[in-house]
Amino acid sequence: MSPVLRTLLLLVSCLLLGACTHAPQRNPLAEWSPSPNHDARRPQVIVLHATEQRSVAQSLDTLRTRNSGGPVSAHYLVGADGSLHQLVEDGRRAWHAGGGSWGTLAELNSASIGIELDNDGAAPFPPAQIDALLRLLGDLCARLGIPPHAVIAHADLAPTRKRDPGPLFPWRQLAEAGYGLWPDPADGEPPAGFDPWLAMQAIGWPLGDPAAAVRAYRRHYRGDEADTLDAEDLRILHSLAIQARRRR
Repeated sequence: MSPVLRTLLLLVSCLLLGACTHAPQRNPLAEWSPSPNHDARRPQVIVLHATEQRSVAQSLDTLRTRNSGGPVSAHYLVGADGSLHQLVEDGRRAWHAGGGSWGTLAELNSASIGIELDNDGAAPFPPAQIDALLRLLGDLCARLGIPPHAVIAHADLAPTRKRDPGPLFPWRQLAEAGYGLWPDPADGEPPAGFDPWLAMQAIGWPLGDPAAAVRAYRRHYRGDEADTLDAEDLRILHSLAIQARRRR
Protein backbone atom coordinates (compact mmCIF):
# COMPACT_ATOMS: atom_id res chain seq x y z
CA MET A 1 0.00 0.00 0.00
CA SER A 2 1.38 3.38 -0.95
CA PRO A 3 2.13 5.97 1.74
CA VAL A 4 -0.43 8.35 0.21
CA LEU A 5 -3.19 5.73 0.31
CA ARG A 6 -2.26 4.76 3.85
CA THR A 7 -2.51 8.39 4.92
CA LEU A 8 -5.91 8.80 3.24
CA LEU A 9 -7.25 5.68 4.94
CA LEU A 10 -6.01 6.93 8.31
CA LEU A 11 -7.74 10.28 7.79
CA VAL A 12 -11.01 8.59 6.82
CA SER A 13 -10.80 6.35 9.89
CA CYS A 14 -10.29 9.35 12.16
CA LEU A 15 -13.27 11.15 10.63
CA LEU A 16 -15.49 8.10 11.07
CA LEU A 17 -14.42 7.68 14.68
CA GLY A 18 -15.11 11.35 15.36
CA ALA A 19 -18.55 11.06 13.81
CA CYS A 20 -19.32 8.01 15.95
CA THR A 21 -18.16 9.79 19.09
CA HIS A 22 -20.70 12.60 18.63
CA ALA A 23 -23.53 10.52 17.14
CA PRO A 24 -26.78 10.55 19.15
CA GLN A 25 -27.13 7.66 21.58
CA ARG A 26 -29.99 5.50 20.30
CA ASN A 27 -31.34 2.40 22.01
CA PRO A 28 -31.36 -0.53 19.56
CA LEU A 29 -34.39 -1.99 21.38
CA ALA A 30 -36.59 0.95 20.33
CA GLU A 31 -37.64 2.53 17.07
CA TRP A 32 -36.05 5.97 16.65
CA SER A 33 -38.93 8.49 16.41
CA PRO A 34 -37.20 11.80 17.08
CA SER A 35 -38.90 14.79 18.71
CA PRO A 36 -37.69 18.39 18.40
CA ASN A 37 -38.85 19.14 21.95
CA HIS A 38 -35.57 18.99 23.84
CA ASP A 39 -32.38 20.87 24.47
CA ALA A 40 -28.97 20.27 26.02
CA ARG A 41 -28.61 19.72 29.74
CA ARG A 42 -27.26 23.09 30.79
CA PRO A 43 -25.32 24.12 33.91
CA GLN A 44 -27.19 26.56 36.11
CA VAL A 45 -24.47 27.65 38.54
CA ILE A 46 -20.74 28.41 38.47
CA VAL A 47 -18.80 27.20 41.51
CA LEU A 48 -15.48 28.83 42.40
CA HIS A 49 -12.78 26.87 44.20
CA ALA A 50 -9.27 27.45 45.48
CA THR A 51 -6.88 24.60 44.75
CA GLU A 52 -5.18 24.92 48.16
CA GLN A 53 -2.03 23.56 46.55
CA ARG A 54 1.39 24.94 45.66
CA SER A 55 1.28 25.32 41.88
CA VAL A 56 -0.68 24.90 38.67
CA ALA A 57 1.46 21.85 37.84
CA GLN A 58 0.53 20.16 41.10
CA SER A 59 -3.15 20.98 40.63
CA LEU A 60 -3.18 19.72 37.04
CA ASP A 61 -1.76 16.45 38.29
CA THR A 62 -4.41 16.22 41.04
CA LEU A 63 -7.25 17.05 38.66
CA ARG A 64 -6.16 14.57 36.00
CA THR A 65 -5.20 11.52 38.06
CA ARG A 66 -6.57 9.22 40.74
CA ASN A 67 -5.21 10.74 43.94
CA SER A 68 -5.41 9.52 47.52
CA GLY A 69 -8.90 10.97 48.01
CA GLY A 70 -10.24 9.52 44.76
CA PRO A 71 -10.52 11.11 41.31
CA VAL A 72 -11.51 14.78 41.19
CA SER A 73 -11.70 17.26 38.35
CA ALA A 74 -12.97 20.70 37.36
CA HIS A 75 -13.93 22.25 34.07
CA TYR A 76 -11.31 25.00 34.31
CA LEU A 77 -8.17 25.91 36.22
CA VAL A 78 -7.05 29.57 36.34
CA GLY A 79 -3.39 30.17 37.15
CA ALA A 80 -2.14 32.95 39.39
CA ASP A 81 -0.57 34.48 36.27
CA GLY A 82 -3.89 34.44 34.40
CA SER A 83 -3.18 31.29 32.41
CA LEU A 84 -6.30 29.28 31.65
CA HIS A 85 -6.62 25.49 31.40
CA GLN A 86 -9.75 23.56 30.42
CA LEU A 87 -9.84 20.00 31.75
CA VAL A 88 -13.43 18.89 31.08
CA GLU A 89 -15.85 19.83 28.29
CA ASP A 90 -18.53 22.31 29.36
CA GLY A 91 -21.28 19.81 28.57
CA ARG A 92 -19.77 17.03 30.68
CA ARG A 93 -20.03 16.49 34.43
CA ALA A 94 -16.79 17.33 36.26
CA TRP A 95 -16.25 15.94 39.76
CA HIS A 96 -15.60 19.14 41.65
CA ALA A 97 -18.48 19.93 44.02
CA GLY A 98 -18.97 16.78 46.07
CA GLY A 99 -21.81 16.57 48.56
CA GLY A 100 -23.83 19.69 49.24
CA SER A 101 -26.68 21.79 47.92
CA TRP A 102 -27.57 25.30 46.82
CA GLY A 103 -31.22 26.27 46.93
CA THR A 104 -33.16 23.54 45.15
CA LEU A 105 -30.03 22.09 43.51
CA ALA A 106 -28.96 18.96 45.34
CA GLU A 107 -26.45 17.43 42.91
CA LEU A 108 -24.16 20.27 41.97
CA ASN A 109 -21.76 18.28 39.80
CA SER A 110 -24.63 17.79 37.35
CA ALA A 111 -25.80 21.40 37.46
CA SER A 112 -22.66 23.50 37.54
CA ILE A 113 -19.39 24.56 35.97
CA GLY A 114 -16.44 24.16 38.34
CA ILE A 115 -13.57 26.66 38.22
CA GLU A 116 -10.42 26.05 40.26
CA LEU A 117 -8.22 29.04 41.12
CA ASP A 118 -4.52 28.40 41.72
CA ASN A 119 -4.27 29.59 45.33
CA ASP A 120 -2.87 28.01 48.47
CA GLY A 121 -5.84 29.11 50.57
CA ALA A 122 -3.94 31.86 52.40
CA ALA A 123 -2.61 34.23 49.71
CA PRO A 124 -4.44 37.10 47.98
CA PHE A 125 -5.70 36.50 44.45
CA PRO A 126 -3.50 38.39 41.93
CA PRO A 127 -5.09 40.92 39.53
CA ALA A 128 -4.05 38.86 36.47
CA GLN A 129 -5.91 35.86 37.84
CA ILE A 130 -9.08 37.80 38.58
CA ASP A 131 -8.96 39.48 35.15
CA ALA A 132 -8.75 36.05 33.51
CA LEU A 133 -11.57 34.75 35.71
CA LEU A 134 -13.81 37.68 34.73
CA ARG A 135 -13.18 37.01 31.04
CA LEU A 136 -14.02 33.35 31.57
CA LEU A 137 -17.20 34.17 33.50
CA GLY A 138 -18.30 36.49 30.70
CA ASP A 139 -17.77 33.77 28.13
CA LEU A 140 -19.52 31.04 30.14
CA CYS A 141 -22.55 33.13 31.06
CA ALA A 142 -23.03 34.37 27.50
CA ARG A 143 -22.35 31.08 25.77
CA LEU A 144 -24.06 28.65 28.17
CA GLY A 145 -26.90 30.90 29.35
CA ILE A 146 -25.86 30.78 33.02
CA PRO A 147 -27.36 33.72 34.98
CA PRO A 148 -24.51 36.10 35.90
CA HIS A 149 -25.69 36.25 39.51
CA ALA A 150 -25.37 32.45 39.87
CA VAL A 151 -21.69 32.45 40.83
CA ILE A 152 -21.03 30.93 44.26
CA ALA A 153 -18.25 29.61 46.46
CA HIS A 154 -17.54 25.94 47.02
CA ALA A 155 -18.00 26.72 50.71
CA ASP A 156 -21.48 28.12 50.04
CA LEU A 157 -22.82 24.77 48.83
CA ALA A 158 -20.81 22.64 51.29
CA PRO A 159 -20.35 24.79 54.41
CA THR A 160 -19.62 21.88 56.75
CA ARG A 161 -16.80 20.54 54.55
CA LYS A 162 -15.24 23.39 52.61
CA ARG A 163 -13.98 26.95 53.07
CA ASP A 164 -12.69 27.78 49.59
CA PRO A 165 -12.06 30.05 47.86
CA GLY A 166 -11.67 31.62 51.31
CA PRO A 167 -12.16 35.01 53.00
CA LEU A 168 -9.59 36.80 50.80
CA PHE A 169 -11.46 36.21 47.56
CA PRO A 170 -12.64 39.56 46.05
CA TRP A 171 -16.38 38.89 45.72
CA ARG A 172 -17.20 42.59 45.65
CA GLN A 173 -14.96 43.08 42.60
CA LEU A 174 -16.79 40.27 40.84
CA ALA A 175 -20.15 41.78 41.76
CA GLU A 176 -19.09 45.19 40.43
CA ALA A 177 -18.29 43.42 37.14
CA GLY A 178 -21.77 41.88 37.17
CA TYR A 179 -21.20 38.41 38.65
CA GLY A 180 -22.71 37.05 41.84
CA LEU A 181 -25.04 38.75 44.31
CA TRP A 182 -24.04 41.79 46.34
CA PRO A 183 -26.08 43.87 48.81
CA ASP A 184 -27.41 47.25 47.75
CA PRO A 185 -27.60 49.93 50.49
CA ALA A 186 -30.66 51.34 48.71
CA ASP A 187 -32.64 48.31 49.90
CA GLY A 188 -32.70 49.89 53.35
CA GLU A 189 -33.18 48.36 56.78
CA PRO A 190 -34.79 44.97 57.28
CA PRO A 191 -38.43 45.15 58.38
CA ALA A 192 -39.62 44.27 61.87
CA GLY A 193 -39.69 40.52 62.33
CA PHE A 194 -37.13 39.91 59.59
CA ASP A 195 -35.90 36.30 59.82
CA PRO A 196 -32.27 35.97 58.67
CA TRP A 197 -32.52 32.18 58.55
CA LEU A 198 -35.40 32.26 56.10
CA ALA A 199 -33.42 34.77 54.05
CA MET A 200 -30.31 32.56 54.01
CA GLN A 201 -32.40 29.57 52.97
CA ALA A 202 -34.15 31.56 50.23
CA ILE A 203 -30.80 32.78 48.86
CA GLY A 204 -29.45 29.23 48.75
CA TRP A 205 -27.38 28.26 51.78
CA PRO A 206 -28.08 24.80 53.25
CA LEU A 207 -28.93 25.18 56.95
CA GLY A 208 -28.32 21.68 58.29
CA ASP A 209 -25.50 23.19 60.37
CA PRO A 210 -26.47 26.84 60.99
CA ALA A 211 -23.07 27.87 62.39
CA ALA A 212 -21.27 26.43 59.36
CA ALA A 213 -23.71 28.19 57.01
CA VAL A 214 -23.04 31.49 58.78
CA ARG A 215 -19.28 30.99 58.42
CA ALA A 216 -19.73 30.40 54.69
CA TYR A 217 -21.88 33.52 54.39
CA ARG A 218 -19.41 35.61 56.42
CA ARG A 219 -16.44 34.49 54.28
CA HIS A 220 -18.34 35.57 51.19
CA TYR A 221 -19.75 38.90 52.39
CA ARG A 222 -17.75 40.00 55.45
CA GLY A 223 -14.29 38.53 54.75
CA ASP A 224 -14.06 36.69 58.07
CA GLU A 225 -15.13 33.37 59.53
CA ALA A 226 -17.39 34.35 62.42
CA ASP A 227 -20.31 32.02 63.11
CA THR A 228 -22.80 34.52 64.54
CA LEU A 229 -24.92 37.24 62.88
CA ASP A 230 -24.95 40.91 63.87
CA ALA A 231 -27.11 43.88 62.81
CA GLU A 232 -24.99 44.50 59.70
CA ASP A 233 -25.52 40.88 58.64
CA LEU A 234 -29.28 41.36 58.87
CA ARG A 235 -29.05 44.39 56.58
CA ILE A 236 -26.90 42.43 54.12
CA LEU A 237 -29.15 39.35 54.14
CA HIS A 238 -32.25 41.51 53.72
CA SER A 239 -30.74 43.09 50.61
CA LEU A 240 -29.41 39.79 49.23
CA ALA A 241 -32.86 38.23 49.57
CA ILE A 242 -34.31 41.15 47.60
CA GLN A 243 -31.58 40.81 44.95
CA ALA A 244 -32.22 37.07 44.66
CA ARG A 245 -35.97 37.59 44.20
CA ARG A 246 -35.39 40.19 41.50
CA ARG A 247 -33.30 37.75 39.47
CA ARG A 248 -35.63 34.77 39.58
